[in-house]
Amino acid sequence: MRKLTYFIACSIDGFIGDPEGDASAMMRFVDEEFLAFLKAEYPETLPTHGRRPLGIDDLPNQRFDTILQGRASYDIALKEGITSPYAHLREYVASRTLKESPDPNVEIIADDPVGRVRKLKAEDGPLGIYLCGGSVLAGELLDEIDELVIKTYPIVQGAGMPMFGAGFSVTEFALGSVRTFTNGVLVRTYSRER
Repeated sequence: MRKLTYFIACSIDGFIGDPEGDASAMMRFVDEEFLAFLKAEYPETLPTHGRRPLGIDDLPNQRFDTILQGRASYDIALKEGITSPYAHLREYVASRTLKESPDPNVEIIADDPVGRVRKLKAEDGPLGIYLCGGSVLAGELLDEIDELVIKTYPIVQGAGMPMFGAGFSVTEFALGSVRTFTNGVLVRTYSRER
């Protein structure tokens, strides 16, 4: 069974963006040391249009071969005219409003994202599924998430978009590892307690 990993950036107080979802305040922490970590351990999480200038477009995928993201996350690329932001992965966008995909590489999941994720997880293969965001989609898929990789940036936002847009529910994960960076970023990995 393949894993669904929610690989997400957040503030110290658990917000993945401001109230509208803008996470640009965190971008300044993607310095040389942190970028080297991403390139070495999670190269497929960098968008295709960012991989090319970094000279890593030909790096093989190490952890994921599939990406699932919500409409708001996908819209960030669409606003820049990028219709396939992760062309090096199989791309799925969960959206009830986007009826037709603007790109043949991107499949729209209009309903039952949980059912689709279960089918993706049941496929054979050594690589997993990267849940890129957003908050509402992560909330809907909480029971299917096998691993959390939380990149915590050293800022407090006070308010904003939470990591999980869902009702109250206690779900346990076990801490696997913590990595610290000189710029104050922490990367914590958790596995689902089942």
